[in-house]
Amino acid sequence: DSVALIFGARRVSYAEFGIRVNELARRLRAAGVGPDVAVLVAIPRSVELLVAVHAVVMAGGHYVPVDLDTPIDRVRYMAEVVGAGHAVVDAHDTAAEVFDGLDRPLTVLQVDAETPVESLTVAADDDSAPVVVRPDDAAYTLFTSGSTGRPKGVTVSHRAIVNRLEWMREWYSVKESDVFLQKTPVTFDVSVWELFLPLTVGASLVVAEPDRHGDPGYLAEVMVGERVSVVHFVPSMLAAFVDVLGDRVGGLSGLRLMFTSGEALTASVAQSVLGWLPELGLHNLYGPTEAAVDVTAHRVCVGETSVPIGVPV
Repeated sequence: DSVALIFGARRVSYAEFGIRVNELARRLRAAGVGPDVAVLVAIPRSVELLVAVHAVVMAGGHYVPVDLDTPIDRVRYMAEVVGAGHAVVDAHDTAAEVFDGLDRPLTVLQVDAETPVESLTVAADDDSAPVVVRPDDAAYTLFTSGSTGRPKGVTVSHRAIVNRLEWMREWYSVKESDVFLQKTPVTFDVSVWELFLPLTVGASLVVAEPDRHGDPGYLAEVMVGERVSVVHFVPSMLAAFVDVLGDRVGGLSGLRLMFTSGEALTASVAQSVLGWLPELGLHNLYGPTEAAVDVTAHRVCVGETSVPIGVPV
């Protein structure tokens, strides 16, 4: 009955989330999804998105997030590279249109997290063979621009990302009482630990509303209102957040871990953040998508005049 997801005024318990994920995973398996099978996921940030991503992994496949504004040529290239034959979309959105014009046929499944959970059929005595996922099977595939601007697919194994999640859980003492904020676009690798880490320890995950992850005023409101304790910022967004926070800094008393990555973190911004809350841990991370999110980490100290990328994780 603990709260797994918070999306606006909605609270989703672990029990409800588990039922919804299991139901979609069963449908995915029935459609042919299994180990190393790619599934395109084109859903705005929502409860449906979390259900879809976790269901793909539970079914044994690897999820491939697709930005809804992606040009059709890029989507076509992505689908071809990963050999995608399946996609998951939001039943309340027109996301399926992003797949119009593809050369390859797709089995498109819809997810509706507003369907009464009591109406979902999830057999407890499923007679089908259990999914066997091995450490070197694919967990997800993300597409970066590549040095030439052409999409570059990066597939990460379960072994790699589980190692990364376990390191973060242990090193930073992530616990059940934490409240995470999920605001990173799912096409970027930082989103992976936001999507999975809190749910591995029984914590709560606040899902930011679509298209508002770049609004520092909104983020401040959500972080104060939901008593967020763990958050990630790209340094440039952190600088904007510092500017708008103002006298609301007192409302961030629950914040204990802040992570930055993706850009160089300036000492001035870092020291401003450390001046808010003496007990806040500000951690600068660095790593390429190919290396399961991060390879180095550094805890910023008061008085530092430059911020290094740190030591190996």
